[in-house]
Amino acid sequence: MRAIKRVLEGCEEVGVRVLSVYAFSTENWTRPRAEVRALMRLFHETMQREIAEMHRRGVRIVVSGRRDELSPKMRERIDEAMERTARNTKGVLNVCLNYGGRAELVDAVRRLVADGIPASEVDEAAIAARLYVPDLPEPDLIIRTAGERRVSNFLLWQSAYSEMLVSETLWPDFGVEDLKAALADYASRVRSFGGRPVDGAASVR
Repeated sequence: MRAIKRVLEGCEEVGVRVLSVYAFSTENWTRPRAEVRALMRLFHETMQREIAEMHRRGVRIVVSGRRDELSPKMRERIDEAMERTARNTKGVLNVCLNYGGRAELVDAVRRLVADGIPASEVDEAAIAARLYVPDLPEPDLIIRTAGERRVSNFLLWQSAYSEMLVSETLWPDFGVEDLKAALADYASRVRSFGGRPVDGAASVR
């Protein structure tokens, strides 16, 4: 959480409006039961402790993932955080909790079926509208810490044209200077989106 707060401060400083963090994946349930219980307790306590500060700073909190598999207390805390900060406009913290990119696409398809959408009307817009938080912009930059070089089932649909950057810094040590270095690297790139090149610095969120 300290790392998240540092990076949020950096985002505010440089004008990045949306920060998504991968807190717990759908695959993480396979970890030892005691570890999972400890993580969930930590998430619950952190959410409870930090809501007031996030609200004071004008940050909107949203949570992406399968909430029905979380405890009732955790769902209650998430609902409280999202409701309390829903009208904040100074930035968005998207917490990906019990999240998986494949699971999100499966759930989007299930919503299409439940909504009775005929196959002939299924297009990218129909799927995008049924993602967990459809109003968030697609990420311009995805940063992998600790030298990891894999996507790890993160924002598979949204990251189709995202730039990737690998940082050797461990997440607990990641700070404002690491963020600025990543953004400087991003700003030096030319993005094409499969077509005409676009200056990366002009579209960072």
